Amino acid sequence: MNKGIRASQVRVIGADGTQIGIIPIEEALRVAGEDSLDLVEVSPDAKPPVCKIMDFGKFKYEQTKKKQEAKRKQKSTQIKEIKVRPKTNDHDLETKVKHIEKFISKNDKVKITLVFRGREFMLKEQANKVLNRIVALTDTFAQVEQYPKFEGRVITMLLGPK
Repeated sequence: MNKGIRASQVRVIGADGTQIGIIPIEEALRVAGEDSLDLVEVSPDAKPPVCKIMDFGKFKYEQTKKKQEAKRKQKSTQIKEIKVRPKTNDHDLETKVKHIEKFISKNDKVKITLVFRGREFMLKEQANKVLNRIVALTDTFAQVEQYPKFEGRVITMLLGPK
C-alpha cells in the first residue's frame, strides 16, 4: 500500500474501475494523492504489479461488514443425544421420540445412543428392534443420516431433519 510498493512501474486501475495504464510508481502515488485516496497493490505477482486507487480504510470496513453479515446468516446446528437401552419400554420410547421431534424442529441433529450393560450384550436383536421402532416413529419428520454403528458396548445412530 502507498509507499510500501517496491516495483518501479505498476499497472494502475482508477477509483471508478477504469484502467489508467502502466505508469511509474511516483506518478501513480501522485494520482492517488490528488483524489485523497490510497494506492493499493492488488496483484503483486503480475508483471508489472497491478495497483488500484481506493479508500483503503473504507475497503477494510466493508470487508469486516461482509464477514459479519456472512457470520450472521450461518446456520448453526447442534447434535443432541438421546440414550436408550435394549429393554426400553414403548411408552418411554414415545417420550424420547417427542424429545427428538422437539430437537429436530429446532434444526438440530439427534444422536441416538443405545448402551448395553452387563449381560444385556446378548440382546442384540432386541436392540435392533428398539432402533427400528425409533426410526419408524420418527420417519415423518426425521431421516437417518448415519445408520446404526456398533462400537463396543454402544450402538449409535444419527437422525437429521427431512
